[in-house]
Amino acid sequence: MSTELLNFASDNCSGVHPDVLAAIGRANHGAVKAYGDDPYTESANAMFRREFGEHSEVFFTFGGTGANVVGIASVARSFEAVFCADCSHIWSDECAAPEKFFGGKIVPVPSQFGKISVDAIVACMGENRGVHHAKPKVISITQPTEWGTLYRIDEIEALAQFAHSQDMILHVDGARLSNAAAALGCSLAATSSDVGVDVLSFGGTKNGLLGGEALVFINPACASDAGFIRKQATQLASKMRFISVQFESFLTDELWRRNAKHANQMATRLAQQVENLPGVSFTSAVEVNALFPTLKQEYIAPLEEKCLFYMWDAGASIARWMTSFNTTPDDVDAFANLIREVAESN
Repeated sequence: MSTELLNFASDNCSGVHPDVLAAIGRANHGAVKAYGDDPYTESANAMFRREFGEHSEVFFTFGGTGANVVGIASVARSFEAVFCADCSHIWSDECAAPEKFFGGKIVPVPSQFGKISVDAIVACMGENRGVHHAKPKVISITQPTEWGTLYRIDEIEALAQFAHSQDMILHVDGARLSNAAAALGCSLAATSSDVGVDVLSFGGTKNGLLGGEALVFINPACASDAGFIRKQATQLASKMRFISVQFESFLTDELWRRNAKHANQMATRLAQQVENLPGVSFTSAVEVNALFPTLKQEYIAPLEEKCLFYMWDAGASIARWMTSFNTTPDDVDAFANLIREVAESN
């Protein structure tokens, strides 16, 4: 085994797909207009419209938090409320950035392994007290969830129907939407625009891009102020072509699916090799490229000496292992062998 630490910490730790790097290189010549008024961005926008609908509007941002912030701030005002899972990224991992930029209230909803239901949202909305409560405006879900679980297509549709019946917006944090679509065996549209999603943060950084996310307004009526908000939120890239050309590559011949499918397969491979070991059990089914094993306490320190990963819930001894587009079968096998060695010695 190499002395270099194995990486199962995050798909953010991975490098850049060669096709994406090549695309950046092709765009790196000559001069084009700045701030997205260039042929690369025009081409990428056309590709997004083919994926998500001809009326959709796309705004590229630097990162996932930026996409979420601009998306939510574009549709919610300071006296309105956003309902999301109690483990969601916008609630627990974005330093209150959405609240700072839209100025309103985020309401955490009790979740089951990251998933929220209409009933749970209704319970958190409570009795309508008019101006004395923040006005419900947005339901935000993560697909796949922070626990690596999947909303089925009918579940997303039910949430969208409820949101629209309440004059609310359905926002999806799709930082790993590619992994969800690959796991469900469907198109990107099938888990978003086809089932009533209004606003989508579509991730690329975690799936082979150098850096860049796409905020997709599937409902174009939600995008009227998005350009101004993106600028104010410091998410407007001057050399936009180097973000948009990455998405051109990403959407060509479904590179997004190939990368995500491989990452998912590597997670399944790892789960299959260690799931029957003593002292290792999985809190939920492995559906995408995230694994959440409960580990015997004595295993943790020896594993951390040779592998990068995070403890998701240290008190409950739950770790998080992530695979990515460039995780190899040899990486998986080496980690599985290490886990076996640690289990045998403890």
